[in-house]
Amino acid sequence: MKKHGKRYRQLLKNYDPKAIYPFREAIEIVKKNATAKFDESFEVAMRLGVDPRKADQLVRGTVTLPHGTGRQVRVLVLCKSPRDQEALDAGADYAGFEEYIEKIKGGWTDVDVIIATPDVMGEVGKLGKILGPRGLMPNPKSGTVTTDVAKAVREVKAGKIEYRVDKTGNVHASIGKCSFSVDQLAENIQALYQSIVKAKPASAKGRYIKSIHFSSTMGPSVEVSESSFQNA
Repeated sequence: MKKHGKRYRQLLKNYDPKAIYPFREAIEIVKKNATAKFDESFEVAMRLGVDPRKADQLVRGTVTLPHGTGRQVRVLVLCKSPRDQEALDAGADYAGFEEYIEKIKGGWTDVDVIIATPDVMGEVGKLGKILGPRGLMPNPKSGTVTTDVAKAVREVKAGKIEYRVDKTGNVHASIGKCSFSVDQLAENIQALYQSIVKAKPASAKGRYIKSIHFSSTMGPSVEVSESSFQNA
């Protein structure tokens, strides 16, 4: 059985871990418990009433957070000239083709998001064993395979994130930093929540969102009442 440290056990005394809290009160509890020596990320986890083993019940999508994620996102754009310059002008950290294909083959993946143009996906697809496990493979559904690389770069830099249900039926996303104000976190969370609600598969039966938890990187989670989202 996993044992928690003294700091973690102390944080559990600040609230009732078995209780379900209203939206804003839950945010305040997480912020109060974010006592690590760095600016912890604010995490949201939702357990969905879907069967991820069925293709028609996969839940995935993208959402642009109104206040961004609070972190610097390193973006690589795999494309040929002249789009590489367009990408760099839009704020990409790296852009090009052959050079970066070879670097990735050598094990380099020191980026957070990879965007690619459709004409290079034949070569990018061969890197699936490297990029796939790291969540870096460009995908049209997430807007990371596109001819408009400048727009894609600006969206990612502005706070666009991707979410996807895992094999246990959970969606997990980092939606900001605990140093954000309650209002900023609330608006980012609501944006994610509304996007996931709209992404509900037509074949999903019964209760769609079964539970919602907020937490910080190093802190315990707080269960949140979904009904309180409506009045937040």
